[in-house]
Amino acid sequence: MILTAFFLPLILTGLLVGALSGLLGVGGGFIMVPILLWLYTSMGLPEEIALRLALGTSLAAIIPTAISGALGHHRRGSVAWRPGCLLGVSAAAGGIVGAVLATHLPPAAVRIFFGLVVFAAGIRILIPQKTETRDDPENRDGRYLAWGFPVGVVSGLAGIGGGVVLIPVLTSVLRFGMLRAVATSTVVMVFAASAGTLSYMIAGIGVSGLPPGTIGYVGLLQAVVLMAVSMPAAQFGVAAAHRLPPAVLRAAFVLLTGYLGLRMMGFFSFLGLPF
Repeated sequence: MILTAFFLPLILTGLLVGALSGLLGVGGGFIMVPILLWLYTSMGLPEEIALRLALGTSLAAIIPTAISGALGHHRRGSVAWRPGCLLGVSAAAGGIVGAVLATHLPPAAVRIFFGLVVFAAGIRILIPQKTETRDDPENRDGRYLAWGFPVGVVSGLAGIGGGVVLIPVLTSVLRFGMLRAVATSTVVMVFAASAGTLSYMIAGIGVSGLPPGTIGYVGLLQAVVLMAVSMPAAQFGVAAAHRLPPAVLRAAFVLLTGYLGLRMMGFFSFLGLPF
């Protein structure tokens, strides 16, 4: 019974996260963080430690999931590799900064920031987009590097791959089509999540009160279970993304980010709603 209560939420979360990663180009951290936070607090850990473990473990699980999604999109010719790598290198630097900030801020502030970022990203997608343009490396390399850093900061601070922030940037600012933005986002997430994970590992070394089976603020068992399920599920999401109209992908992104953003900010609890 105890094992079921422990593993079942992780397995179901991994399936959902993997599918959404491939489908929408997001790491799924905005789903994993609340689930992991609940799991760690149910183990009796203080909220401060539980939240940081949730953030670090979420980032660790995102890495192989994003790799799986990127390879799947690459086989279908949808990844813009040069922009993805430039954004990714810059996002990796930002991810380190964000992770360091998260380990020093109060848990309530991190939760509210997490909710605001996710909600705002969904709202931004609703704004009419400009016409898609193809790569123009000569004029755009600097813009890719400039936008990658803040995306990385948000990734490390909120324990997400950064896709929920990056998708609106790619579609609205850099004028990517929705499918191409989804595919390229998976590449950037590999960089940002890797840097953030390493930072959480280092920041948690020597911290008292951490449960067994952790490296710093990363729970190894939880991360492995999530990875094992989410990686194959990501391929299902990739296949679906290439079959669904862009408008459907956009609507799914908005609904998901809107709900989770409001939930993490405590909006439903404030209204007394059981969501």
